[in-house]
Amino acid sequence: MDTLHLSLLLIAGGKSSRMGQDKRWLEYDGASMLEWQLRKAQRQAFARKYLCVEKATEELLALAKQYEFELLVDEQSGLGPMEGLRRGLSAMPTQYGLALSCDMPFFVFSALEPLLVELTGQTGLMAMLAETNGRRQPLAAIYHRDLAQDFATALAAGERKLGKVIDRVPHRLVAVPRVNCFFNANTPADMRLVRGRLANSWREVPLVTVSAPVSNTGKTTFIERLIPRLRAAGIRVGVVKGDCHGYQMDVEGKDSWRFSKAGADAVAVVSPTGYFIQQQTGKRASLVSMASRLENVDLVLIESRNHGTMPELSLWRGLGSPCLREDTAALFAGGSLPDGGPVQVHCYDIEDIAQAEKLVKFLMGKDF
Repeated sequence: MDTLHLSLLLIAGGKSSRMGQDKRWLEYDGASMLEWQLRKAQRQAFARKYLCVEKATEELLALAKQYEFELLVDEQSGLGPMEGLRRGLSAMPTQYGLALSCDMPFFVFSALEPLLVELTGQTGLMAMLAETNGRRQPLAAIYHRDLAQDFATALAAGERKLGKVIDRVPHRLVAVPRVNCFFNANTPADMRLVRGRLANSWREVPLVTVSAPVSNTGKTTFIERLIPRLRAAGIRVGVVKGDCHGYQMDVEGKDSWRFSKAGADAVAVVSPTGYFIQQQTGKRASLVSMASRLENVDLVLIESRNHGTMPELSLWRGLGSPCLREDTAALFAGGSLPDGGPVQVHCYDIEDIAQAEKLVKFLMGKDF
């Protein structure tokens, strides 16, 4: 990826009004969101690198120095990312600069290769934006330095929407298929999805728990409806189910039943098309450990009330209180939530299996 002829403008204003706190410093996997983006950028060769912020602090100055960025401070505060862009474009010596937001935790620079290819040989182009599923990405885009004056004029007129300025100048949208690469973490609910996806990024086979506060909520039915959609997308699905009532797999009179009846602590039955293992244990086995035994699957769904793992899809149909644990990535509810219900988690209709499919794919940590 040739970026030597570009400057990098990392836009990290710090307003974070929807997050309720400065999201630049929110941690996941041992570092802040801002530092992760700086680390990724450190491995890329740009002509110049700028960290564009609304206000300088000792922490920002230290990070900029550590990762060899020049810190640029907005000349006018409270004007949002357009002022950061204007400031960065005005300062850079190169003709074009790559503008990038700091709040995309799954961003990888290689995703923007189509923009660089398209930029080669272009003349008179003022902006080139990544487009994913019909959505423009103004903070994953390449801008001409002369656009700084257009942004200044717009800001003086009270305009803060980047799209309004971009639409008035020669620009191009470039389709980039890696949708999740541009996921923005703007709210506490978004951060739940980030941490759920991150949990799976370290697993050989991703796991997603489907839980509910009480029985008869429809966990099994939810999974039954979800599996065919995942399989149609080429995903091999395994399921691990917890049962607080115990179970008996063998049919009376079968050899495996006779072995168990005789006192065997474990019985395995292998056929040309599969096998099962029945193992007696002194305590309840971990559902996660059982998931690791499944072979030839791309995903394991765990059905359990209390013994699953992150990330968790919580179901609710008016029975009990909606469950919102640290592991909960999203809530699928039937009917209106009671007053004071979960507000810091993404909520969907429990019948929306298409959304469940989309969310599970995201939480798997892969792009499809």
